[in-house]
Amino acid sequence: MPVFKTPFNGYAVQFSPFYERRLAVATAQNFGILGNGRLHILDLSPSPASPLAELASYDTADGVYDLSWSESRDSLLAAAVADGSVRLYDAALPPSANPVRSLLEHSREAHSVDHNPLRRDSFLSSSWDDSIKLWTADRPASLRTFREHAYCVYSAVWSPRHADIFASASGDCTARVWDVREPGSTMIIAGHDFEILSCDWNKYDDCILATASVDKSIKVWDVRNYRVPVAVMNGHSYAVRKVKFSPHRGSLIASCSYDMTVCLWDYMVEDALVGRYDHHTEFAVGVDMSVLVEGLLASTGWDELVYVWQHGTDPRAP
Repeated sequence: MPVFKTPFNGYAVQFSPFYERRLAVATAQNFGILGNGRLHILDLSPSPASPLAELASYDTADGVYDLSWSESRDSLLAAAVADGSVRLYDAALPPSANPVRSLLEHSREAHSVDHNPLRRDSFLSSSWDDSIKLWTADRPASLRTFREHAYCVYSAVWSPRHADIFASASGDCTARVWDVREPGSTMIIAGHDFEILSCDWNKYDDCILATASVDKSIKVWDVRNYRVPVAVMNGHSYAVRKVKFSPHRGSLIASCSYDMTVCLWDYMVEDALVGRYDHHTEFAVGVDMSVLVEGLLASTGWDELVYVWQHGTDPRAP
């Protein structure tokens, strides 16, 4: 399977929504604690000698923690950087012309970015300054700042079905649901006793939300009745760093963890764990599933490796 070695520690990976064979990877030097960063754009190549080829890379003075492909332009992507900036890159331009914009409003590390799949010119950023910001690609200043979380906001993700709705996950042990038309959050899910590191919406049911926590669990919630989770999935032995719903199967969830594994779950069946991959030798912190190719996964971790593989195969197999 395709493997790519990065010079720094991997933090996030995402497939392009436009090209079957393209993905981007965010990395940070020295495990993201101090040092430089690099954003890589990779193409799957038919060459067995180099199955993942680098199309472009962009260096930053600080670590890159997350990235998000634009939903409106196939060459544009946003990156969340440890200096608090959100930077926009255009792969159609030479590296010297990038970043095309640097948005510096967060007062601490920017930790996540996410493009709106419906209102495609807008995107969110979340930060260790406890805030979430709403941006559009054509404006140099944010449209709005959301402040309710009492600690770092690790993730903010748009609903795939409602252009004004998003969810956030925070170190204050809550997930919140927001409507940009409302003055504050519309829902607070106090669903874990430890920090919530990630959340994601079901792509087929706009009421279903998953959260992942330092408590090693993944919980699935129905926002119509969120006092008790729909499902609880235990199986990771350390904090769950990232959770992603499948774009092809409504009940399928991918996760990655500080236990160095990537797992697949079907939250609607009793034995929810349907796949476990232990190919990383350090913390697994980034995972994604291709929108365009069913069953195609990618992961990255602090072992400086990016893997791309088909579900059911060994990521390390040649």
